[in-house]
Amino acid sequence: MGIYLALFWSFFQIGALSFGGGYAAMPLIQNQVVELHHWLTMSQFADVVTISGMTPGPIAINSATFVGYQVCGTFGAFCATVGVVLPSFVIIFALSFVLRQFEDFPAVRYAFWGIRVAVVALVLSALVSMAKECPWNIVSYLLAAGAFVLVGLLGANSIVVLIACALVGLAASKLKIGGMKL
Repeated sequence: MGIYLALFWSFFQIGALSFGGGYAAMPLIQNQVVELHHWLTMSQFADVVTISGMTPGPIAINSATFVGYQVCGTFGAFCATVGVVLPSFVIIFALSFVLRQFEDFPAVRYAFWGIRVAVVALVLSALVSMAKECPWNIVSYLLAAGAFVLVGLLGANSIVVLIACALVGLAASKLKIGGMKL
């Protein structure tokens, strides 16, 4: 029962402390899963993040489910998923009543502005950690730049860009372009 409680508690903390969506939670998940508990290696964690980003649903919940399953099967996935969802559910439920009363106060608006700034920093931190684990070569740089321009600047459909990048990466590895190896 100890591992199930540890999974629940770790992801409960992540759910309670991560603001701004799943990508903002990635450094917290990495800390708990890779550095603190050693449930996964950094390479395995990178795979979990990749799969979680490709499957439908929120990335933090998908990550919790995948980590829980890898650590100790179906009940582990359940414990981790409930742990990461429960704080958000309780907090949003309670705040919906409170914030309605104070939404026009400047202090509340400034607090949310501060939270948004912190979320940007957390997302950038996750990006740097993930980038360190990626094999970088000319194709990787071109794909990253192209995907950023298409999605970030031109508003292209991110799913289409993701699929296109996967196909280009696969083709480059088959043709051994840019030093890529299978």
